[in-house]
Amino acid sequence: MIIPIEQLSAEILDNIIREFVLREGTDYGLDEVNIEEKIQNVKQQLNNGDAVLVYSELHETVNIMPKSEFNQ
Repeated sequence: MIIPIEQLSAEILDNIIREFVLREGTDYGLDEVNIEEKIQNVKQQLNNGDAVLVYSELHETVNIMPKSEFNQ
């Protein structure tokens, strides 16, 4: 189930994004990217609709994924 980001407070959304970035350990290649830049990048993807915030009822977890990979 997609969670509309507009229904979350800014603080909750920021915490979800921060936890996602820390959990994912995304590889940005040879360039070092600080955590704040990673958070802003994910936030921009959510705002643009390129990524979605997904709640799994089965696992009772929240995740961020590319919209193109989300299958309802």
